[in-house]
Amino acid sequence: MTRTVAVVFSGILSILPGLAVAQQQVVKPPVANYWVSVETAGGMSMPGMGSMGALMGGMMGGQGQGGRKMSLQLGSQRPADGPRADHMIPSGMEMGPSLPLATPQRAPAQPRERGERGTPEGMEQPKGRMLIYWGCGENVRAGQPVIIDFAALPQGQTPPNMVSRRVSIPNPPSFSRARTYGDWPNPQDSKSIPGSASLKGDHQIKGNYSPDIQFSLGEGHDFMDRVELATAARGAGAVHVTWNAVGTATGYFATVFGSDGTDTVMWSSSDVQEMGGMLMNFVPPAEVARLVREQVVLAPSVTECAVPADVVKRSGGSPFLNFIAYGPEANFAQPPRPKDPRQPWEPLWAVKVRFKSTASTLLGEAAGGGGRRPARTQAPGESPSGEASESQTAEPAQKPAAPDPLKEGVNILRGIFGR
Repeated sequence: MTRTVAVVFSGILSILPGLAVAQQQVVKPPVANYWVSVETAGGMSMPGMGSMGALMGGMMGGQGQGGRKMSLQLGSQRPADGPRADHMIPSGMEMGPSLPLATPQRAPAQPRERGERGTPEGMEQPKGRMLIYWGCGENVRAGQPVIIDFAALPQGQTPPNMVSRRVSIPNPPSFSRARTYGDWPNPQDSKSIPGSASLKGDHQIKGNYSPDIQFSLGEGHDFMDRVELATAARGAGAVHVTWNAVGTATGYFATVFGSDGTDTVMWSSSDVQEMGGMLMNFVPPAEVARLVREQVVLAPSVTECAVPADVVKRSGGSPFLNFIAYGPEANFAQPPRPKDPRQPWEPLWAVKVRFKSTASTLLGEAAGGGGRRPARTQAPGESPSGEASESQTAEPAQKPAAPDPLKEGVNILRGIFGR
């Protein structure tokens, strides 16, 4: 009897691989891919930073200006002579009947020149040290900071103690991967999105290089609420950061960047060590849920976090905080995926609509650092109010600007991440 059971069990095992192969569905790429990337930008509060604030926002994923933003990207495998396409939008967008998807002019590929030490042309080799912190709390935890000394790091190597998790983020349609491509905003149309605009309703994309695309968005798939950050000093220099609960958020993540003129400081709200280089971006809800379980991303129920005092102090008193609330996704395809795995799926088109809400601020005022603006002295010929007198006819010569530690930090990040 035992031998019979063993023979039957062995037979079942022998046919399982064949069943797995038979049930693996054949999926072909769609003729057209269309992505709608939607952001609510809370803006950036960076007093006294000028153009450097905008540069930092671009490097770290923040936005210099608040408002509603949207990126439309259509990629198709069909060729077209004189490509044209339009996205017919709901009336609630308050932007007219449609938005044109313009095809950029294809320019010849340019070779990427490199500098003397192996870095891209115009980009400085990282130097100095980077101090890495993580975790919410008034005080830093044991074992922090992790210190990366770029002078001791072999050229071209990633620091072994720089931890950043792999995050599965699919790539949107692009000019280089599609046979024909169109996007918005573009030189033809780059109008601003009204603050009262809504994506809810019917959407249609029509053009001469892709199938007609139709989908509808309803509750839960609209511009996210704006993130409102508030900061307050705590303890011996920590900064307590709070924010409003964003209704459709799937999780939150924050980073801090700063410099004391010698060291570059980076901190993340992750409960475990994490650089967060991939996380200040759109992240799919399934990935956000995984990162919440791994204590990298803050759960959507969390609305506060303290930046440790040592992080603020080592950042020169005016660290820069970047914040993101991850949002939902809506996915559509035509025809829908067959439930029978034996039936191939050959979609004509696929659509992804993704959402996020962001905000940025300086923490210096909250921590009592007051930024790094020097005290102003009264210039000759100037009244106490700061206005020039009538006898003042020429501007005084300006001294060369001193090296900016924040700019040096940007160069370090560029060298690390290749930006």
